[in-house]
Amino acid sequence: MRVVLISKAMTVAATHSKAELLGQSMNMTLITPDRWPGYVPEAIARPRNFQHRTLRVVLNGHNHFHYYRGLGALLQSLRPDLVHIDEEPYSLVTTQALRVARRMGARAISFTWQNIRKTYPPPFSWMERYVYRAADAIVCGNQEAVEVLRSKGFAGPTPVIPQFGVDMPAISEFPVTSRSGGYTIAYAGRLVSEKGLDVLLQALARVLDVRLLLVGTGPEREALERLTAHLGLADRVTFLGGLPSTQMTAFFQSVDVLVLPSLTRSNWKEQFGRVLIEAMASGAAVIGSNSGEIPSVIGDAGLVVAEGDAAALALAIERLRDDDFRNEMRRRGKERALSFTQQRIADATLDVYRQVLGQPPVPARI
Repeated sequence: MRVVLISKAMTVAATHSKAELLGQSMNMTLITPDRWPGYVPEAIARPRNFQHRTLRVVLNGHNHFHYYRGLGALLQSLRPDLVHIDEEPYSLVTTQALRVARRMGARAISFTWQNIRKTYPPPFSWMERYVYRAADAIVCGNQEAVEVLRSKGFAGPTPVIPQFGVDMPAISEFPVTSRSGGYTIAYAGRLVSEKGLDVLLQALARVLDVRLLLVGTGPEREALERLTAHLGLADRVTFLGGLPSTQMTAFFQSVDVLVLPSLTRSNWKEQFGRVLIEAMASGAAVIGSNSGEIPSVIGDAGLVVAEGDAAALALAIERLRDDDFRNEMRRRGKERALSFTQQRIADATLDVYRQVLGQPPVPARI
């Protein structure tokens, strides 16, 4: 089986284990941009079990309106049986790769996180309709995305598989005593309004002796720094900027609690919240809002509060200050993370490949 996986999300090193695991069962080639704005530059290890090819991107940084230079020629040279386009159905690059795959006689699948039904203007609506006609399957990052696809008329297979899992080395034994250096909470992700970081700062102002570390970049940083100063929190909040993906496990292991206070908008709600799984795997307790998929990801392994409610979030932060309760949540989090390992994601993805190619599924791992 020859498979080409095209993914801008896999520009970062921490995601490459997915291609490595898939490559144990097939001839796997990963194609990524040579760079992507917003990702911290980091060293990429020599690939094992797969080939890694990078291409220049036109309109780099435009999530749904970029495409690759030389993609057609590269796919023609690789002659894949299946092309996995790890992008939304309404994205230009999905149409680009799917057209090439169809001309070659290869099977092709796409991916979607989209858990809100939207009507897109041309040319995005044209590309979306083409992908619905031509794709052999569309992998969905959450169950609501399946419902969106069905409502728009896609009748093909829609397996629900998160885009990435966590690596087993990150899920290790951790001390159950409280951390040194005081009670520390954290956020990791884009600094954008829909992530609810203003609510997190307002909650922090309601509790004493708690430090907040913010990892990430984005357009809201200056506004958040001003709010931090206004609330008198400058000595308790640290903006760390972006960190390489390979350093995130160590970061999560250095804090007590990871908070994801996302806010639902008319055109967006939380689609998964992989940072929650990463934090649980690394031994941090987690708090999330009830936006989108967050409650399903956390389950009973953390605390869920009403989105936008700073008072409720402050109470959750206080509740996890108790060492015994926090350590119980950490234990549950570790168990929960085992359901989202990169191996499980790779195995489920391999089953989709085999289904699309008309091959029998592989026996389940014990």
